[in-house]
Parts: sequence; structure tokens; C-alpha cells
Amino acid sequence: MPLVLSALVWMNRNWVFFRFGTRTFPSLLAKFMVALSVSFHCNNSCHPSPPAHLLKENGVDLFSHVGFCFEVDIIISRHVQSLSDCYDPLDPNGNITITFDTHKWTDDGYVARVTIQNYYQYRHVEKQGWKLGWTWAKDEVIWSMSGAFATQQGNCSSFIFQTPHSCLKNPVIVDLEPTAAPENMTEDCCHGGILSAWAIIPSNSFSSFEIIVGNLEGNTHGNKPLNLTLMAPGPGYTCSPIEDTDPTVSLVIGGRREIQVFRTWKSTCSYSTFLSNKVPVCCVSLSTFYSPTITTCPQCSCGCRDANPSTDSCIREGSSLSQLSSSGKLDIVQCTDHMCPIRVHWHVKNNYMSHWRVKLTISNYNLAKNYSDWNILVQHPGFSQNTTTYSFNSTALPTVGFADEIALFWGVTFYNNELLHADDKKLGSVTTEILLGKDSNSFTLNGGWAFPRRIYFNGENCEMPLPDTYPMLPNGSSTQKLTHPQFFLLLLCLTVKVLAIWL
Repeated sequence: MPLVLSALVWMNRNWVFFRFGTRTFPSLLAKFMVALSVSFHCNNSCHPSPPAHLLKENGVDLFSHVGFCFEVDIIISRHVQSLSDCYDPLDPNGNITITFDTHKWTDDGYVARVTIQNYYQYRHVEKQGWKLGWTWAKDEVIWSMSGAFATQQGNCSSFIFQTPHSCLKNPVIVDLEPTAAPENMTEDCCHGGILSAWAIIPSNSFSSFEIIVGNLEGNTHGNKPLNLTLMAPGPGYTCSPIEDTDPTVSLVIGGRREIQVFRTWKSTCSYSTFLSNKVPVCCVSLSTFYSPTITTCPQCSCGCRDANPSTDSCIREGSSLSQLSSSGKLDIVQCTDHMCPIRVHWHVKNNYMSHWRVKLTISNYNLAKNYSDWNILVQHPGFSQNTTTYSFNSTALPTVGFADEIALFWGVTFYNNELLHADDKKLGSVTTEILLGKDSNSFTLNGGWAFPRRIYFNGENCEMPLPDTYPMLPNGSSTQKLTHPQFFLLLLCLTVKVLAIWL
């Protein structure tokens, strides 16, 4: 349906920028595809104009005009996936790689080690953990497994002397818990399906299990599984077809000898916000030392609360928490104008000669859910300078095609790495102060420069306020002129000082 431009801007929580005769449209939400219908006309009201270009955010020309008036009709279509939807410019090399390493042949099949490696810098796999599925190409069965298990055995009635672990054509595999019996475990297994982000704890970013596959036809060594699927823990991942690659090589005898497996199959899985179909889970609020204005989260950032007090879409202030258990929901939140489980607050606290200080607070409005091993990603040009973070771990991430720097923050183990749920008395929250060095060529408090460009919580984009709602410097603060009373008081003060010296 056609929409006016202002409606489009509101939906995207973004702004339309004008510079040097150029109009730039920010990238849109992945669940929308935009069609531009352009018509040119010229009449007496047209005036000569400089060359102008309508650009995408990446700088690609959509059309240009010289000395013409034009109209743009914008049509938004739902359920059309953008070509770049699975590409994350803040993490261009991020993916989850699935590797099948066959390292032993059996009488009717093979033994393979399956590894799930998370290469996403800041997107981790949280509870309930990953689920890996595929479809067998022929009539393969899983004789046994260690380090993981198939969720269903299926119909194995045709096997008389030995019962396979799973006879399903399309098995689904899940990880074992760390408390699993030692005889069921294997190396690098059993994390409950949790995978850390690659930039945070690389040693916990992968998991492995062993699988014995049999019932192959004749002397064949088997075919690659088909239709690989990954739930981590919910939908959103698309996996490429499994391909043959160079066999995996490992080192033994203290690194002095190389050995390799018989064959290696690989697939890469990429995350798409469109496929996950998630509503926003977080929003951002802003404040500063130089303005009494507090910019709250945009209204209805993550949904709108029901006007009927009898509904259980959220728990209202002052209500008994017994309502929580009766609702049967595990992710019910406190009633707010934004209705987000997570709010991130950025407060510009101080401005020093060579540094400036920010207080970053993450609040949990969820009344039943804790966030373990949370992380938050902030895009801001100030991170190009020396930065000190006091209560969180932090690291800078490499950027591709961005002028602004990216900083990743996460909790300190056994201190604040778990963001607790809210209760009837207070919100769960974690906070830190960040001291940033100043670049005299870029630092300013004007125009909202001190506020972040984008914020992600656990890999999900947070809803930002509109720029025209940001706290602003007092009017004329940068070029403030003395009023008549102020000038009179200054003159009186100087006169008294001169008289005191003269007398």
C-alpha cells in the first residue's frame, strides 16, 4: 500500500538525511521491501537545481536528476525478504559452521565427529540450546551417539538383533547437559546446547558429538545428508547444502605430526531477522548532564499494552506476582509504554578536558526470565579513542564500511554476567561507567553526536528514539551572548575590583 514518506520514516524508527543536494534513505527493516516509482515532470514552478542523487545507505545510486521536479511513490510489501537480509555489516563473516568429519569406517557405515562452531562475533546460542536436523539421502540409521542424542527413536521394528539409536529419516539432534553420565560424553561436548559468541569466549563457541551411521547399501561409504536445519534455539537460521571440502587436519605428538580424517563435509548457517520473525526485544533511552530532558524509549517499541486491565499481556505496577504464575507465561513483562523486556539507557555523565564519561545501564523488565551471558553491542565514533570500562568486559570489533567504531560489552563472570529478572520491588539491572578519550577534531555535544548510532542486545537490534527527541544543548549555549542585566552585573563587578585596587 502506498505510504507518505513521514509514515515510512516512523515505521523504521529512522531519519531522512539531506546533504549536498543528496537525499539518503536509511536501510529498512528486513521484513519490508521498498518499491520506488519515480515520475519526472517540468513546469513553470521548477527552478534550476544542482545535480541530486537518491541513494541507498550503501551509496548506490537509485536515480539522479538535474533541473527536474520529481515525485516518489513508496510501496511497502510485507513478507518479501531482502537480498542482504542474511548479511550483517557489523559482523560480515559471522556464521555457524557445521562440520562432519568421518574418521573411521565400519562394516555397514562410518563413524563421524560433528562439530557446531559459532563464528558470530556477538550472537550467541542461549538456553534452550541448539537443535540440529537433516534428512538422510538413503536408508541410513544412527546406531549410537555420544555427546548428544536424537530426540526421537522412530520405527526400528525391522532391526532384530540390534536396535539403533534412531531410525528416523529426518532426525533432530540436541546437546547433552554438563551433568550427563561420563560414558555418554565425548570431547568438547555437553554444554546444554549453549554456544558463546566468538569474540567473547572462543573456547566455548563450539560443541562436538560423535555419531555411528550404518545400514548403508553395498560397499558405499554413504551420501551427504540433505536439508540441514538449525534451531538456535528458535528459527532464523538458513543452512547451505552440505559440501565436500578438504579433510580436516589435526596435530598430534606435541604438534610434530599431522593426521587427517578420511573426508569432511561442511555447511554454513546464517541468521536472518526476517526468518526469525521476532518482535523487537529491547529499546534505548537517553539522558545527559546538560539537559533535564530524558528521552524515553519510543512508545510501543516492542508492542502496545492492552487497554483492558483484566488482560495478562503484562503485569501492572502494584499487582500481585501471583498473577504471573496464573498466566502460565515465562516471558511476561512489567507494563510500560514501550513493553520491551530489555531497556538500555545511555547517560552522558561528564565532560572533561581530555575525556568524557558515559553511564550505560541495562534493565530487565521480564518478571520470570534471567539473561545469562548477555552481551551488548554499541556503535559510536567515540570508541575510536582510548576507552576504559569499569564494570563490564569489553573489546573493539573490526568494522567493514563503517566510519563509526563498534564496541562489544559483556558481564564479568560471577559478578554481573547474569541479568536477573525484575520483581515487585525493583528491576533487574547491570551498569557500568565508560571513560572515553576525546578527539578534538570530532568530539562535540551538538547535534546528538554523543549518543550511540545503534545498540544491539544479545544480537538483536534495539529500537532507537527519533533524533528530534534527543536531549539538546541549551539554546545558544555554544554562542551565548550576555543579556543586559548580565552585562550590568559584570560591569559593576569590574568597577568594584578597580576601586578596591585604587583605594
